[in-house]
Amino acid sequence: MADNTRLDDLRRRVLADPASIAFAQLAEECRRAGDHQEAVEICRAGLAIHPAYASARVTLGRALIELDRLDDAETELSLVFESVPDNLAAIRGLAVIHRRRGDLDQALSYYRHALELAPRDPDLERTVEVLSRQIEARAVEAASAPSPARLGQAADAKGDAIEVRQLTGPATATPTGGTLSPATDDRGSRTLAALEQWLVAVHVARARRRS
Repeated sequence: MADNTRLDDLRRRVLADPASIAFAQLAEECRRAGDHQEAVEICRAGLAIHPAYASARVTLGRALIELDRLDDAETELSLVFESVPDNLAAIRGLAVIHRRRGDLDQALSYYRHALELAPRDPDLERTVEVLSRQIEARAVEAASAPSPARLGQAADAKGDAIEVRQLTGPATATPTGGTLSPATDDRGSRTLAALEQWLVAVHVARARRRS
């Protein structure tokens, strides 16, 4: 009831004097109450008269984030950050935007900047730690994934090995038409395996020389 009364009082003040800076308080109260679209509309109207009101622009940016209008939110919060580089709310808002987009490196940069301004904030400390682990895990995963060049080398080597087998023909027949003994057949298999390994090594050496 108290919150509704405060909202009603602020609405009356703004209606009575559209140029009043009370619009910023009204917009923030609406945002906190979950009325994000109303908060945006109030901020737009008030900022048309008071364009330098940084806290109102922060409220606008945060409300836009909740409406998933990230590009518009970034525009508003960037204006605040450029004019007031130590505005913690604007910095955290920009961090949230980049995190939602999946740009973890940029998000972490903003969160670290925020942590410098609020070094004992447990939420910021936790977020920085989580993002750092996620970025490290992503880097390890990328490093372990085979590169297109290596996949191409393996494919070339496999193709050469197939050609060798086609040229040498079945390893089970002797020149006289008889069958090979198990020992002879095993030696032929080892020879082919060694030849395949040699071809792979040749391809890798050629690739390294070209790079």
